[in-house]
Amino acid sequence: MKLKKQLALLLTSVLLVGILAACGTSEKEDKNTAGNEDKDKKVLVMGTSADYPPFEFVETSKSDEIKGFDIDIAKAIGKKLGYEVQVKDIDFNSLVPALENKSVDFVISGMTPTEKREQSVDFSDIYYTAKNMIITTQDSKIKTVEDLKGKTVGVQLASIQETLATDLNKSKDLGMKIEKRNRIPEVVQEMSTGRFDAVIMEDTVAKGYLKDNKDLVGYLIKSGEEDAGSAIAFQKGSKLTDEFNAELKKMLENGEMEKLILKWFGDSESK
Repeated sequence: MKLKKQLALLLTSVLLVGILAACGTSEKEDKNTAGNEDKDKKVLVMGTSADYPPFEFVETSKSDEIKGFDIDIAKAIGKKLGYEVQVKDIDFNSLVPALENKSVDFVISGMTPTEKREQSVDFSDIYYTAKNMIITTQDSKIKTVEDLKGKTVGVQLASIQETLATDLNKSKDLGMKIEKRNRIPEVVQEMSTGRFDAVIMEDTVAKGYLKDNKDLVGYLIKSGEEDAGSAIAFQKGSKLTDEFNAELKKMLENGEMEKLILKWFGDSESK
């Protein structure tokens, strides 16, 4: 009897070792499979400055999700090309450096191609064109560019509006003091508290502030030059430029872009 018990215990031990070994192999295979899936997954990191509604913004009262016109475009193209798009919020003036140091794969943030930027990054075709506005308070007498003479004007750092303000200052000898801030809400807040006399920003973005604040008024800047357009920025020589351009062209031709414009801008005149 004692021998039988010992044999039974021995068989049980052998079976347990076999089961554990099988489980270990299964777990190892599962882990390897998951690793391979992650390795093969196509992910693109997108840089944006999420302070520019309706292009890109966070509705903090509802969630911390970054959404907007640009986000919809990027995710739509990413899906068509088989990429998962991960959105990274970065100050606007740090977006081009982020492409240069390859911490992001592309940037979409209402960015206008300029000669200076094109020295560092490549751009897609223009996907949206807008105008610029002077935003000021109701009690201000500012209505035109000429009225900005000697005033303190706020702009977003490294934006096309900063370049515009600098150019206007020189060409029209306005003697403006140009103040720069990292984020659009900061610029508007400085004006609302009286530190700035006016702000120059894109009309589509300005309309959101005008709608929410009845103390503010806006005036289009009339210019003989072509209105600034928005494009997607890529690392120099990136294959993504051609891939995204092909999809942008399809979206513009099949009406998909128009639907997104209507979704985010309504019947905006600056389409």
